[in-house]
Amino acid sequence: MTDLKNAPHAALILRVALGVMFLAHSLVLKLMVFGLPGTAAYFGSIGLPPWFAYVIFAAEAVGGVLLVLGVQTRWVALALAPVLAGATWAHAGNGWMFGYPNGGWEYPLYLTVLALVQALLGDGAYALSPSRSLAFGAARPADRAA
Repeated sequence: MTDLKNAPHAALILRVALGVMFLAHSLVLKLMVFGLPGTAAYFGSIGLPPWFAYVIFAAEAVGGVLLVLGVQTRWVALALAPVLAGATWAHAGNGWMFGYPNGGWEYPLYLTVLALVQALLGDGAYALSPSRSLAFGAARPADRAA
């Protein structure tokens, strides 16, 4: 049984952690470590259009901020899930463990699942702009109070 008293704070913790991860992955890894031109070159090396790296960078940075602040969390998490699924695909040839050379696919797959769980859980406590319930079911009164 779900503990409805603590669920809003659990969703908050997940939301902020996921948002910080997106910010770190975009601003630190893509921008400061590899640089956007280097990230674009990597995208090109795996068969993606190099310009797509800039789109993914922006999606991760903006999405990370929106998640941390709790702005339309369900929809932001759903929108970012394909980015994570794409990262899973990009690392699929490197083996399972993310510690392998060039990173494996375990971590991106785990983050894909976390984004989907966040979309199902909702905004959590202290969201600036709570999102509407997903079409999977109507919100219960306890969900609206979160």
